[in-house]
Amino acid sequence: MIGSAPGAPAVVRPARPRLPAAPLLAPALGVALALVPVAAPGNITVLNLGFFTFLYVAQGLAWNILGGFAGYVSFGYAAFFGLGAYTTALLWLGGWTPVLTFPVGGLVAAVFSLIVGVPTLRLVGPYFSIATIGVGEAMRILMLNLDRITGGASGLNLPTAVPSKAWFYTAALLMAAVAYAAATWIRGSRFGLGLAALRMDLEAAETLGVRTALFKNVAHMISAFLVGVCGGLFATYFQYLHPDTVFSFTESISLVLIALIGGLGTIWGPILGAAVFYAVQDYLQTSYPTFHLLAYGILLIVILLFEPRGLAGLAARIWGHYRPGAPPIAAAPAAPGAFGPPAVPVPGETGSHVPAPDGPGPVPGSTA
Repeated sequence: MIGSAPGAPAVVRPARPRLPAAPLLAPALGVALALVPVAAPGNITVLNLGFFTFLYVAQGLAWNILGGFAGYVSFGYAAFFGLGAYTTALLWLGGWTPVLTFPVGGLVAAVFSLIVGVPTLRLVGPYFSIATIGVGEAMRILMLNLDRITGGASGLNLPTAVPSKAWFYTAALLMAAVAYAAATWIRGSRFGLGLAALRMDLEAAETLGVRTALFKNVAHMISAFLVGVCGGLFATYFQYLHPDTVFSFTESISLVLIALIGGLGTIWGPILGAAVFYAVQDYLQTSYPTFHLLAYGILLIVILLFEPRGLAGLAARIWGHYRPGAPPIAAAPAAPGAFGPPAVPVPGETGSHVPAPDGPGPVPGSTA
């Protein structure tokens, strides 16, 4: 450890267990899931379940770019989802092909994220989270009062000529794949390393030359774009929009729960979290309509108490315990905000250790 007495033995903390690197796992899983409509084209229940699960996977991965990689927990992503949904709806009613409206909805959401992100991202911690709650609720109330645009309290009816359930299943799967690719690239890039730096210590990152304001806003825009596209896909699928549905606080809190349950700052965490979250939601809302919120709360408390790294951390710990030749691993809670790799020695300092970066190369803009 830094500050150890001269000649003292180096103290190395045990490496945190991680899931095995499997470059072919995600493509193989994607191909297997893509074959479901071929194997069961008439199973509406399975196709609906897949559509909503993949939609939550894409949104969870998108939210994790800002909330997990950069450490800015936002409760206002329903604003981006709703803007994407209503952009698609209005352009669709204006004669556009729905598929062509998806990127436009994402761009509208990204521009709005920049407008609200410039002032709110100056805040940190709970102050930023509270500000995003205000943004989300303000958008919901505003849209409820714009009767001529959103339909107000009556909602907005959309055309019923839509593709098949298999098409929506495949489209949502592709959206989840795009979000997965974006999150994987960001985490392994210098941009992702910069986000990790400002999450660990904002002032230290600024001292090193990291352009924190730019990084935060770019991450905010990328995640908002992906969520906005998901909103457009949802509008096309549902064929009806209401501000209380697409701008609801429940939509925002769902994304936070998905990332927390699955594992903040990880790639597979939001995927696992979305699968568990929607499966539980679908069952409980059908069987016990008023019980699902209590179940979410209990699940969240149990995970935060016993496995702060979420389901991804639990899976990594199980893998580290049972893999051949692995030493026993103690179940120690992760430090808040710690999602990086194990420590490595600092050359020239006995017993000193610093975290090894995930991405290649130095932080952009930092002094060498």
